[in-house]
Amino acid sequence: MTMKKKKTLFTAAVLVVLLAICLLVDLLLPSYHIAVTVIKKATVYALVAVSMNLLNGFTGLFSLGQAGFMLLGAYAYGVLTIPVAKRESVYQYFDGGAIQFSIPEMFSGVLGDTVGTTVGMLAALLVGGLLAALLAYLIGLPVLRLKSDYLAIATLGFAEILRAFFQWNALGPITNGSNLLKSYPAFTHATPYVLLAAGMIAVILLLIHSTYGRAFKAIRDDEVAAEAMGINLSRHKRLAFVISSFFAGVGGGMMAMYMGTIAAQPFKSTLTYEILLIVVIGGIGSITGSVLASFLYIFSSEWLLRGLDAGTFLGINAPSVFKNGFRMAVFSIIIMVIVLFFRRGIMGDKELPDLLDRRPKKRKKEAAGK
Repeated sequence: MTMKKKKTLFTAAVLVVLLAICLLVDLLLPSYHIAVTVIKKATVYALVAVSMNLLNGFTGLFSLGQAGFMLLGAYAYGVLTIPVAKRESVYQYFDGGAIQFSIPEMFSGVLGDTVGTTVGMLAALLVGGLLAALLAYLIGLPVLRLKSDYLAIATLGFAEILRAFFQWNALGPITNGSNLLKSYPAFTHATPYVLLAAGMIAVILLLIHSTYGRAFKAIRDDEVAAEAMGINLSRHKRLAFVISSFFAGVGGGMMAMYMGTIAAQPFKSTLTYEILLIVVIGGIGSITGSVLASFLYIFSSEWLLRGLDAGTFLGINAPSVFKNGFRMAVFSIIIMVIVLFFRRGIMGDKELPDLLDRRPKKRKKEAAGK
């Protein structure tokens, strides 16, 4: 059996095992259990981290605007899926809101309640991603002329402006102003989150291994050489920015499902820094690393170290030490240790199938030369 077939079978086996574990969690545990919550949140973070890695790790564009695109996707999902019957109570300060239709209800009339609602939710996620991609295209026209830190500052400023804009009461009939959006449908179990994110990440993987992905990597490595090879720099940078923003918008819609309510406040710059931290810990240029780091990050912060804020940890009762805020202090130390000892991240630039390839570096170079 060739190494390529071994890698394919290994990857498929790992994915099947992980999906089986997720199904067992959904079957054996209630939807409010912390394990289900961790899987949901980690899955959302994994999708957004992979989308950010596509831009920062594979194209070399340092953008900090992910939270803004997630915000747009979240609001698009909420606005389009709130049932008409509940809009009056949600938009109580804005006469029921400006939108008087619901995407799930449009499909339910044709496909039935259960299937129609699911299709409507997926359609709303797609609309949120497309809106984020459209805005990214418009923003990218002037912003992508900047480089390095200037691009990061510009995109970060855009995200903060967008957050303030969505809280503007003049947009209240659509965004509900500074009030919460709620009463929209969401997936109860973790498996739909995993399947949806896995499908999106698979699309990103196919893109990375296509001619467009090779062009992105060439731009990252050397823009001058890439342009000399005939690669249109502005076009490919804009394409990477738009695609990354699309998946961030979808991730924002999934984040809205996970949270249960939508407000602009959670989508601040801190969220972008969290996603960037996950990308760095997992390995810049590694899809597997981003996914693995997302689950480790959420598992540690939301579950494993939670007792450090509750007075008891690992059977040790010390309320004077284990109190509110101590968890984040310990978590920060753990992150510092990881960054110090894993300079290139957990996976570096490797992917899951590369774990099977244990040939010495010299033989790898010889094989590459042949």
